[in-house]
Amino acid sequence: MISTTKTLKPKWIEPKVNIKWQQAIIQEFNIHPVVAQVLVSREFESIDRINAYLYGKLPNLIDPSLFAEMDDAVARILKAKESGESVLIYGDNDVDGITGATLLTDFCRYIGIDTHFFIPNRNGTNQAILSDAKGYALENNCTLLVTVDCGITAGKEVEKLFKDNIDVIITDHHEPTESIPHCVATLNPKLVHNTYPNRDLTGVGVAFKLIHAIANTLIKKKKIKSSKIDLKRYLDLVALGTIADMGALVGENRVLVRYGLKQLDNTTRIGLHKLLNVCDVSDTETTTTDIASKVAPRLNSLGRIADPMKGVELLLLRDEASAEQLANELDLNNIERQKIERRDTEDIEDFIAKNPTVLDHKAIVLHSHKWHPGIIPIISARISKLYNRPTAIISIDNGIGKGSLRTIPEYPLLPVLRHNSDLLINYGGHDFAAGLTIDEGKIEAFKKNFIETINSNLETEDLIPKLNLDSKVSFDELTFDFLESLKLLEPYGTGNPAPIFYCDARQTWPPKVVGKNHLKLYLEQNDRVLEGIAFGLADRRHEILKKNIKLRIAFTPYVNTFLNKSSIQLLIKDFKEV
Repeated sequence: MISTTKTLKPKWIEPKVNIKWQQAIIQEFNIHPVVAQVLVSREFESIDRINAYLYGKLPNLIDPSLFAEMDDAVARILKAKESGESVLIYGDNDVDGITGATLLTDFCRYIGIDTHFFIPNRNGTNQAILSDAKGYALENNCTLLVTVDCGITAGKEVEKLFKDNIDVIITDHHEPTESIPHCVATLNPKLVHNTYPNRDLTGVGVAFKLIHAIANTLIKKKKIKSSKIDLKRYLDLVALGTIADMGALVGENRVLVRYGLKQLDNTTRIGLHKLLNVCDVSDTETTTTDIASKVAPRLNSLGRIADPMKGVELLLLRDEASAEQLANELDLNNIERQKIERRDTEDIEDFIAKNPTVLDHKAIVLHSHKWHPGIIPIISARISKLYNRPTAIISIDNGIGKGSLRTIPEYPLLPVLRHNSDLLINYGGHDFAAGLTIDEGKIEAFKKNFIETINSNLETEDLIPKLNLDSKVSFDELTFDFLESLKLLEPYGTGNPAPIFYCDARQTWPPKVVGKNHLKLYLEQNDRVLEGIAFGLADRRHEILKKNIKLRIAFTPYVNTFLNKSSIQLLIKDFKEV
């Protein structure tokens, strides 16, 4: 959909400068001065931290035994192996849960455990975590259930499973919101007394630490030879889930994703290979952008409008014909998801256009019976970003509202949800992306409380988006060698965005609107002309209609290849006349 909303102009945050420290970084690592300046801007304060960031290796991964209760989890799973029990892996219905469930299922089967998997279809408003798996577990004689990317708020459901003689191990990464479920073991880096130093692991990351610990124990007890277990082959799944779930690409996550991307390029998973083909993703140099914009939406479409069980099936498939058929089915699901998303987005933006007073407040809460519950997470993220406000979008069905919430860096969500917990059936997630269920009759009270709390605690200044600049760069410096040197900073993503540079340049020709909503700019500096593309900024064309005006531009350079010819172009983040 083409938004008619006026683009919010961001506040430019100047780069931090420390010439002495920049020179020390250059001398220590022999890297490009601009790369060193990016590290200064991002407040890297020690050589050791920079070394770990630039050159972290798999042996630097954190010992999984540092998880509290990891020993209990490993012992119970290996007991199931020794006694021939059946195990059920229960994953959340997004990409993080699907990849984590695939990883655990694949590994447990590999070491000889009778393993089943279950991914709930929660397209409706029923949010009963784990309850929907009890029948499946009993039917398949599963005496142990292991969650992936969910379960930390499911205390009552765990009690019911225990009464049916089903043990539960919870692996999750969401913030605890109530008393921790009483189960065999709980692995979650966000527990208050957690001893694991990486809070940023995603669900698939926690699942990977579990199989790492199991492998270590099996090798230590000489139950399996180390040559028989190759944990690297699971890193393609870790990368896919971590990127899709917007896990921070710093520290351990950065190492996991960097090596996981290499594994993706050499994946032996036939279903994943077919999915990459359907997405038209290079099988030699997969990027985080490829995963976030092409692969993840197709897998996520299952949990949004179809059957998420098929996601695990695809990733486990070893038959080429079946894998190709299922990958194509995912592609069709994604097309249908896009149609529903466009329809509901148009309805919401039409409502805001007709009711502009919605934007008089510092938070947005909208609800309707018309919106698809599986689509609202995408829409809430888009609306929050578009208007730079904490946003809750609630879909109502049969008297129950299912809500998805997104916010801005200045305002975490969970405190305000805890404060309103008496109005909610359930809630959970993270400080910056959360979900809730609520009785329809209580939505207005929640809306009032939510907006009033944020109006009182959020400054008007916070509603202005921020553009963090990393360094000033001249066109002369923008060479292919320079762009190659920037790859040291990859992979980019949450917590580690691509660098944003700035400089002054002359506009040689008025900008052209491309794709209805984007601007193409023609810029010159020191006799060198470069093209720039400003996505979503077509509504600002009138500001710079003249040619030969001087602009200050904020941008990220990239290599554009067309008809086998490569050129350097600029991804324009913002501009202003100087």
